Amino acid sequence: MVAEHIICDFENRCLEWRNVDDTVMGGSSKSSLLVDDSGLATFAGRLSLDRNGGFASVRTVFETQDYSGYDRFRIRLKGDGRRYDFRVRNNADADGLVYGCAFETVSGEWSEVDLPFSGLLPLAGGREEPQSGDRPFDSSNVIQICFLVAEQQKGNFNLQIDWIKAVRA
Repeated sequence: MVAEHIICDFENRCLEWRNVDDTVMGGSSKSSLLVDDSGLATFAGRLSLDRNGGFASVRTVFETQDYSGYDRFRIRLKGDGRRYDFRVRNNADADGLVYGCAFETVSGEWSEVDLPFSGLLPLAGGREEPQSGDRPFDSSNVIQICFLVAEQQKGNFNLQIDWIKAVRA
């Protein structure tokens, strides 16, 4: 039996999202997360490498959530063939440790992506390289989740998201 907890389904239970793009460092990428009348969220925009840019993200911060009874995040989404990252934080320190896992999408196809907690690697200061010696992800203390597109993938991007769950397989 699968146990699950809906984190965000964008129709009945949705969190407040905000974009954080490379403009914070002088870049010119732009993104947003919009929810349509059917309850689907779309993370879309344009990734630019101009002015040392190269990332766009949307994130939500919420009261501490304890997902220790689960072992993964599961996301139903439809991609555009790009690679995206899902990131999670255990504290509000913007320059602190973030845990991340990349996933691939197939253009125009709905899929459910499983992101095991054991695969969430610690990344410091937004660096893509896992940081050795850092604490493992603490599923009992989640305060932020984030979708990010980067890795020199310039141009328009579009990721539709139906829901995000914490799941125990």
